[in-house]
Amino acid sequence: MVKRRIVVLGSTGSVGINTLKVIESLRDRFRVLGLAARKNIDLLEKQIREFHPEVVALVDEKSARELRGRFKSMRVTSGQEGVNEVARLKEADLVVSAIVGASGLIPTLEAIKAKKRIALANKETLVMAGETVMQEAHRRGVEILPIDSEHSAIFQCLKKEEKKKVSRIILTASGGPFLGFSLSRLKSVTPQEALRHPTWEMGKKITIDSATLMNKGLEVIAAHHLFGVDIDQIEVVIHREAIVHSLVEFIDGTMLAHLGAPDMRLPIQYALSYPERLPISLKRLDLTRIRRLTFQRPDTRKFPCLGLAYEAARIGGTAPAVLNATNEVAISLFLKEEMGFMEIPKTIEKVLNRHKPIKNPTLSEILKADAWAREEALRC
Repeated sequence: MVKRRIVVLGSTGSVGINTLKVIESLRDRFRVLGLAARKNIDLLEKQIREFHPEVVALVDEKSARELRGRFKSMRVTSGQEGVNEVARLKEADLVVSAIVGASGLIPTLEAIKAKKRIALANKETLVMAGETVMQEAHRRGVEILPIDSEHSAIFQCLKKEEKKKVSRIILTASGGPFLGFSLSRLKSVTPQEALRHPTWEMGKKITIDSATLMNKGLEVIAAHHLFGVDIDQIEVVIHREAIVHSLVEFIDGTMLAHLGAPDMRLPIQYALSYPERLPISLKRLDLTRIRRLTFQRPDTRKFPCLGLAYEAARIGGTAPAVLNATNEVAISLFLKEEMGFMEIPKTIEKVLNRHKPIKNPTLSEILKADAWAREEALRC
């Protein structure tokens, strides 16, 4: 059996780590060809010794020099171009795009231009430049397979169904750690509280996004591009149990729902092995032990980020890139305790209101809007 050759961009993050766990359990099916990370050389060293990639990349030049000293016979590239080089490795069959935030856009585009199948965890890529990315993928015949659990659920529910027969896409959200908190209590929550997600173990950025519900807003925009449905056909419901990962409603009123245990390795493995389904040694969902499944509407008064994401999506053009960039800056300030939790949406709203969106932007215009928004967010 020929092994599928995998590149993992963002190998030291939560999705990257889980991707390598899946590969470890299926070594007869997959082989790690390349790895890329920002600067966590200690974890990267462990991954190199276990999976023996042919080439690795580190964004941080100093970390790359140190890693070269540890592995003198292995090719270590560095900087943005080093990551891009790994993303477009000629021998790769599939590239896992798991770099956090806006930094994942260019490497993902590079992989698409090199005609690599993409397993996409980085939803910010589609938020910033969804039209550009999807057009490039279509032009080059590249499949984009979602790793995000909600998008993977939708992808599986839509399989073999006609898109024109879709009435609604319903994204489920756990509600994060602050579901039920009052507005006054939300104003005083700490980064430590926000990082205690009740269901999922994720990186810091996405965990804060889950607490503000911005993660769901980003998923709405990404789903709009991935599945070609109008923004107003995509809804969000709070589903505390995190068992139903998303639903699709069709024009005849039929709903298909995707259920499964809340474990990121499930959608990761599906993306790696697609179109096959392979056995996985995880705890199975026992329906007899589920006492109830609950659903409720999100409160956008307490969690305005979700509404702001819809607003940016409806404006279109460079507005989603500005939304994403401002959010990344605001989260960074919140984690450093330089901004309050409820200041995150206020900052995003201020910057969006100051922005003059460009319709049908070029990639250069998107990147300029991103840079402008980051500077503007620091002034708020």
